[in-house]
Parts: sequence; structure tokens; C-alpha cells
Amino acid sequence: MSFREKLNASATEQDLRTESRAPRDAYQALKSRIHLKMLDKFDLSALETLPPQALRQEIAGLAERLLQEEQAPINDTERHLLVRDIQHEMLGFGPLELLMADPEVSDILINSYNRVYVERKGKLELTQVAFTDEKHLLRIIDKIVSLVGRRIDESSPMVDARLPDGSRVNAVIPPIALDGPMMSIRRFAHIPLKMDNLVEDLKSLTPEMARMLEGLCKAKINILISGGTGAGKTTLLNILSGFIPESERIVTIEDAAELQLQQPHVVRLETRPMNIEGTGEITQRALVRNALRMRPDRIVIGEVRGAEAVDMLQAMNTGHEGSLTTIHANTPRDALARLENMIGMANLNLPHRAARQQIASAITVVLQALRLPDGKRKITSIQEITGMEGDMITMQEIFSFKQTGISGDGTVEGYFQATGIRPKFTERLRSFGVALSEAMFDPTRNYQ
Repeated sequence: MSFREKLNASATEQDLRTESRAPRDAYQALKSRIHLKMLDKFDLSALETLPPQALRQEIAGLAERLLQEEQAPINDTERHLLVRDIQHEMLGFGPLELLMADPEVSDILINSYNRVYVERKGKLELTQVAFTDEKHLLRIIDKIVSLVGRRIDESSPMVDARLPDGSRVNAVIPPIALDGPMMSIRRFAHIPLKMDNLVEDLKSLTPEMARMLEGLCKAKINILISGGTGAGKTTLLNILSGFIPESERIVTIEDAAELQLQQPHVVRLETRPMNIEGTGEITQRALVRNALRMRPDRIVIGEVRGAEAVDMLQAMNTGHEGSLTTIHANTPRDALARLENMIGMANLNLPHRAARQQIASAITVVLQALRLPDGKRKITSIQEITGMEGDMITMQEIFSFKQTGISGDGTVEGYFQATGIRPKFTERLRSFGVALSEAMFDPTRNYQ
């Protein structure tokens, strides 16, 4: 277990409930005084030289001595909480450590220094966690972004970064954030989800759909994952990439690295924003072009959102089969329309028909992911692109999720159903040793 995991293990739900009862203003003021005194007395070079456990004990001992000097009127529970929070300030990300230690928290949304929301099981809720003031929040933001070599200030008030555990961070500060610094953290599980988790635990798809998706990855079929914010696109991309054989060389391209591929032969590339002089920017399009010179068997793009769509489609059409990417869209048809618009961003002046031909020949399957009103994620549609008919890309739906209603407790009710269409890609799957039964495409079967 890493030092950060050991440190986080001390934070429990009881800690959060106990802390909510502490007198917030007096507690925060005392913590700030102790923290400032520790910065004056503590040898910061020890952060790099002492073993993690010894460093944690050293900070706890110094905090206890300073509390005795303060003669603060606090009980043993508050003393324990304060020492723990000081350790979090010195060694971690302050108040965020409590939330980062909670495995049920999937998103942390900081609207201001004293309003912190989290998402648990698809539902947003306000927490009792708070920062001392805006300067405290800004200091934590700066600590996070500096870890990945990025900067945030008035001249560059927006930044994308990531935490050591792979969680994605977006921060915005004044002057564009009117109510003070704000931050959003998209958490990722320390143990990546597997397809079995989606099928058995989360009920996001059926075993038959899962078996087909596994076959698509093994058969090197290009897949586009479509969905809205928080629909589980990146999670699904991670799971599908797990079916890529270990013998293949994979190149991943992302704005902020968050994919958790388990194969041994993975090359990870990440974009870079421009520097303070306005130069040095490395875009996704530049990375896609460079990836083609790196002898990849597969290219995995975290999310396609701009002119890199052209190079991605060309790569899919020229021998880099089995590539995967995600896109923000509400339906599979909208996803194709967005791809066409992105091609226009490259200023190639391609006719609409030529652009659509590129899309139809490059992508074979579109998966639509959706977060339902009850917070659960489902794969609501699996569609195959079959070609062109006139100027229109033709698609056929293979599986879909039919919502039948909402129960009294707010749970969405529905079932998965095959449309009865046997996809054209079954022949390719068979050539790769993946056989799909006729029964799984029977439209009279409803999968709960």
C-alpha cells in the first residue's frame, strides 16, 4: 500500500460526521494558526528525506506540541481531527483528502471554498467539507496543477490537470470565475472496473451484449463510444481496451491522461497547452499524426473533439484497425453529425458526401451510453454503420434499452432488447474465432 493510501485509510465516514459537529469558524482559525506555525518550524526538506510513516509521525508530534502551547480548549476528538487535517495539509490536498478516501465518491465539485458537492451513486449531495477561505482553496489548486507542470494565474485562469491516482481535474479562477476559485474532480477507481462489473453489478448491459463487444475488440473493429457528461464513456473505453491482445502495441492520446490500460505494451501521449508566451502548444491532432510514425497496432483517443477527427479517420482507414475513441453526443446519429462538423474544423473543404464516406468506411460500431435519472449508467444502443445510401450514412440498431417507467423510489424500469437484425460484422468476428449464436439476436427475448 502506498503512503497516500495509508494516509487516506485514516479518513472514514465517522470522521466526516464528527467533523461536521465541530465549531467550524473556531476550528478553521485554530487549524490555520497551527499550520502557519508548523511551516515556520518544520524543515520542509524533510518532506523528501524522511520515510513516509516517520514523516507522518513527526508532523503529528509537532502539531501536538503546538496545540499544547496554544492551550486550545478542544476535546480529544477535535484534537485528533485537527492533527489529521494538519497532516493532510502538509502531505496531501487538505480537505480533499477525506473525499478522495471515500470509494463511493465519483465526482468532487467545488463551487466555492465553503460549498463542496460530491456525486455518490449518480446523485449529487452537499458535503460538510470546507476550505478555510479562497486563498486556501487557491493554494490547493496550485499544488495540484504544479504536480503535472501546469500553471494557473490571472493570465491563464483555466487549467486541466490530474491527480497522482489518475483523477481528472479542471480548475477555474478569477477573473473568469465570478464567485472565486472553482474546481471539478472526476474520480477513477483504484481498481479498474471489468466487464463483469458492468454486467453483474451495475446492470449496464447484458451478457450477450458484453460477449459481442469483446468480440468486436478482438476482431479489430473500429468503435466510437458516444454519450453525455458522466455517462461512463471513459470507463467503457477502459474496459473495452482490456480485450486488446497483449501482443499489440497501443498508443493512447488524451488531453489529460486518465486511461488505465493494463497491457504491457502501451505508449501514452498527452497534449500540452501553450506557455505564457503563447507558444509550445501540442494539440491532439499533432499527437495523432505523430502516433502514426510510432508503429501502433491500435490508436486509442480519450475523446475526439476537434480537427484531429480527420487524422483519426484516415488512420482507421489505412491499416490501424481496432481503434477506439469517445465523443460527446446524445444519439449515435448526432455522434456522426459531430464527427462531420469536426472534419470541417480541419479546413480541408471536403464535400459533405466525401466527409460522410470517410466516416462510414472508418467506423463500424457506435455505442451509446446514457446516465439515467436514477444515476445508473446503461448502454442504451449498439448500432452498426452499414455504408452509404445516397448522401446519407446508413445505420442499423442491434441492441437497445427500452425504458418502461420509473418506480416509486425513483428507480428507472426497463429492459434490453435485440432488434432482430443480425449484424454484418458477424462474418469478420467468425474469422477471428468469435462465434455469436443466432438466439442472442432474437427480438422476442427481453433481457432485464
